[in-house]
Amino acid sequence: MSRVAVIDYGGSNLRSVAKAIEFAARGAHQVIITDVAAEILAADRVVFPGQGAIGDCMARLNALALVPVLRECIRTRPFLGICLGLQSLMEFSDENGGTPCLSIYPGRVRRFRDDAGPAADGTPRKIPHMGWNEVHWAKDHPLVAGIPSGARFYFVHSYYVVPENERIVMGRTNYIDTFVSALADGHVFATQFHPEKSAQAGLKLLENFLGWDGK
Repeated sequence: MSRVAVIDYGGSNLRSVAKAIEFAARGAHQVIITDVAAEILAADRVVFPGQGAIGDCMARLNALALVPVLRECIRTRPFLGICLGLQSLMEFSDENGGTPCLSIYPGRVRRFRDDAGPAADGTPRKIPHMGWNEVHWAKDHPLVAGIPSGARFYFVHSYYVVPENERIVMGRTNYIDTFVSALADGHVFATQFHPEKSAQAGLKLLENFLGWDGK
């Protein structure tokens, strides 16, 4: 039985992520929540979920000495980043007055602009972006097999990634502006949306992740 490590850096929502993965695994994978480097490195797949502020997230990862562990996992095995798990892959975030991130990919994390005004139908466009929205795939990938482009996923965020390399862009979503809502590169797949809160589309993505060999 393969093992899936859900990284615990002290953030919220870890239990719901683990439960969703367990449901998608249907008993075929062991799911653990851990902040222990050896347990993470021993896992076959790694999930880095997150809600909250990037400053707190990075401070905790550094305190736990998990930054090199994450970099090793990203390099060597299937890795799923969710919300902050996506944003942390960039070089720098504008949140918390400016926060250095993992620097896996060149790019920044920026806040939605405040001057957007209402949508065309008059609906207020508030920050954070919260609720269901469409994700349009930029390319094919094993994790989106069986999930049509334009499928709706659940979002909760005020910041979004701006990667410099167009090659890694996997999905886009429109809210205030069109932003990158998923990226894919090598062993990495990362989403701004929350698969664990996204009903059947989210469970299908998690199921695909569990069957993915990282290629």
